[in-house]
Amino acid sequence: MRFYRLEQDVITSRLKDMPLIDSARESKLKQLFLDNGCDNSHLQEEAVKHAKNPNVICVVPGTSDRVIVVGAHFDHAEQGTGAVDNWSGASLLPSLLQSLSQEKRTHTFIFVGFTDEERGMVGSRFYVNALAPKERAKIDAMVNMDTLGLANTEVWQSHADARLVKLAAMISNAMKLRLSAVNVDQVGSTDSESFREKKIPSITFHSVTQETLTILHSDKDQLSAVNLEHLYESYKLIAAYLAYLDTAQIPENQQ
Repeated sequence: MRFYRLEQDVITSRLKDMPLIDSARESKLKQLFLDNGCDNSHLQEEAVKHAKNPNVICVVPGTSDRVIVVGAHFDHAEQGTGAVDNWSGASLLPSLLQSLSQEKRTHTFIFVGFTDEERGMVGSRFYVNALAPKERAKIDAMVNMDTLGLANTEVWQSHADARLVKLAAMISNAMKLRLSAVNVDQVGSTDSESFREKKIPSITFHSVTQETLTILHSDKDQLSAVNLEHLYESYKLIAAYLAYLDTAQIPENQQ
């Protein structure tokens, strides 16, 4: 379980350097991918039907044809700035790319900034539906990040693959980083559901609690609402988790 750990000030600066409009966020994410280990030939902009902005994709080839997708949406609701929902997750994508690409991986990692999650997971549904069945069958796991930094790291356990949850708990214990199960079935949805609908093993990391729920889709969704310590803890946990997933014996997706 080896990965390059970034310092907290890097994670913080990428959060705070937040464009206020979605088209600028798409451009920012693309540039961050390029600046942090994404080869230009492996950077893609996937035009999405009925969406103004594309999905932003960076592919990091592994030594096998097995795939792990790491995703977060970069669009935000009309109310607030969307710092929590979901620049907190999207801004971690290039950091996780940087952390994992320092050495060769077995899995091919595909990092995706999804467009238009707030309009019904438009970008993630388009992405997964555009894959051929044999391509979907190669995906061992989809790891989603949505709304981090409000509290300790949490998983949406009731809508996650049980084995992926078990492995996340194992990593949190090994690293002494807090992780709890908080189900958000009655709150809304997120991009991992687009993969779950196709029976692809998935898990979502978030930080929503009953106390912080009112921040979402409101004027309270500002940079000041993000707890920087909690966000950094989430980054460390997810980076270690992805590194471990690359070596774990995940049952192949039988699409």
